[in-house]
Amino acid sequence: MEITETPIKDLLIIKPKIFEDNRGYFFESYNKQNAEEKGINITFIQDNQSKSQYGVLRGLHYQKEPHAQSKLVRVLQGKIFDVALDLREGSATYGKWHGVELSDTNFLQLLVPKGFAHGFSVLSQTAVVFYKCDNLYHPSSEGGILYNDPFLNIDWKIPNQEVKVSEKDKNNPLFENANAGFKYQ
Repeated sequence: MEITETPIKDLLIIKPKIFEDNRGYFFESYNKQNAEEKGINITFIQDNQSKSQYGVLRGLHYQKEPHAQSKLVRVLQGKIFDVALDLREGSATYGKWHGVELSDTNFLQLLVPKGFAHGFSVLSQTAVVFYKCDNLYHPSSEGGILYNDPFLNIDWKIPNQEVKVSEKDKNNPLFENANAGFKYQ
């Protein structure tokens, strides 16, 4: 696998080695031994999958300690714009976000470590998103940041009038009021 660093420390783009021929393709989407050799020491314990239509925007979500989650996100079908927001107080990139297009044709994955909020917008007719987590979901630890916070100014790559957001995500607090409690280490 090939690892690309982003402008935000610890937020990584992972591209697996793809074996293609006239029959199709094969790749290992995750291999713990290979990940550890590259310095990624995360034990994933929960897998999640969602299917969404064009214009759906999910996020920005995180879980507070002690149930914070690292996520390894990839697309099984379609195309998304995947965003991670640094919530680690003391980080040089605190309050900064980075986005990357993930699709079923580029095979890229985004490793979102603990201390980040995560969200995505669907750019294709439909998208099936799959992600691994290193901690179980705990509703009482759930947190969120308003997806269209003017301070963050995230370009979700879809026109505002076509954005489809849950009522819950429409009511997330602004970044400045989120109080996520993560500290940079």
